[in-house]
Amino acid sequence: MTQERVWRKSSYSGATEDGDCVEVSLAHDALVRDSKNPSGGVLIFTSSAWKNFIENR
Repeated sequence: MTQERVWRKSSYSGATEDGDCVEVSLAHDALVRDSKNPSGGVLIFTSSAWKNFIENR
């Protein structure tokens, strides 16, 4: 499920390869993972929950 998705690193990491932060993959939902452990656990948000999270951060 997560391998074929496009992942973006958080801008808080400086978007560098060695910056440890979170990555997000947006499609019909939002997946969030730890950039240090890309094969680890993934948080899944519905598109409306992700929009609410972003707007209220």
